[in-house]
Amino acid sequence: MANSEPVVLDVDGLSALFEALKRRGYRVVGPTVRDKAIVYDDLDSPADLPEGWTDEQDGGHYRLLRRDDRALFGYVVGPQSWRQFLHAPRVELWHGTKSGDGVRIEADPMPSEPLAFVGVRACELQAIAVQDRVLMGGAYVDPHYRARREGAFLVAVNCGRAGGTCFCVSMETGPKATAGFDLSLTELLDGDGHRFLVETGTDTGQAVLAELPHRPAAAAEIAAAAAVVERAAASMGREMRSDDVRDLLMRNLEHRRWDDVADRCLSCGNCTMVCPTCFCTTVEETSGLTGAESARSRRWDSCFTMDFSYIHGGSVRSSTRSRYRQWMTHKLATWHDQFDMSGCVGCGRCITWCPVGIDITEEVRAIRGDGPN
Repeated sequence: MANSEPVVLDVDGLSALFEALKRRGYRVVGPTVRDKAIVYDDLDSPADLPEGWTDEQDGGHYRLLRRDDRALFGYVVGPQSWRQFLHAPRVELWHGTKSGDGVRIEADPMPSEPLAFVGVRACELQAIAVQDRVLMGGAYVDPHYRARREGAFLVAVNCGRAGGTCFCVSMETGPKATAGFDLSLTELLDGDGHRFLVETGTDTGQAVLAELPHRPAAAAEIAAAAAVVERAAASMGREMRSDDVRDLLMRNLEHRRWDDVADRCLSCGNCTMVCPTCFCTTVEETSGLTGAESARSRRWDSCFTMDFSYIHGGSVRSSTRSRYRQWMTHKLATWHDQFDMSGCVGCGRCITWCPVGIDITEEVRAIRGDGPN
């Protein structure tokens, strides 16, 4: 793995990065403004980035605001995560066509275009690592995920501010990217200009960097980049003690707090749709009106839906209480048992995008406050 000294790119150097990635055949994806939110979509150049925008987030609240500068990465995270590109929301597994007396079955072709993600935050790098463990780390590998994940180029961006629902420091997943990236950027915007401190994480990242106009970073710039991350770490909107949360929740499966949250929860599944680590799916079969065609598809599902836990005779988790408890205890507790890691990276999306502002950190705090010790 590459471990060279930090260098500096200016804004023109960032444009050169986009061009270098496209020359190598990557589909460049990153943040852009659409529908009053910062979403991930195809990018042609840095001009497509959310220049001068930031976000305001709290429980059940998200709003874009204008900054007083031209920062390109001055926001936190939006409603989407990178899993929509790696663990796609819908995949056609096979398609069958009847012709004469026979049926032809064709498997869905695996994606072949390599992906380059620009603007991946530290918590999101950890989320990708979580899905790598879940979908590629065991005996049963998801071939569709692997086809998208292998060869992906990741450009991380260290956070310069924390959002109102961020708690990555509590989960030890940020705000600085430490692993899992090819290149890592820290945006500097001060009296000395607009530039990016760049660190390399892989040999591929080093090779791409060699194609870009850059210069060695001065000691003052390295210190300024460290200060940017320290400022973000000191301004987390939420916190959650996580060292004992597995045992805490497993001791409190009948805690009265589960009834309290069930009274507020809408079972809408928003938290699972925005979560960057959720991986639950279901399989659907469809047929054409003439009966000559049929297809089987896989799509995202949520443990909050009644049908998700349906087996012969009914749903295993028929109440909102049981479904919320399943989601939270799996994410923070039994995920450790399955995958030797937490299923939560502290991005705060589940808090921001919950219509009634249910706060996972507050739920843990409430159980800790009056649960058995």
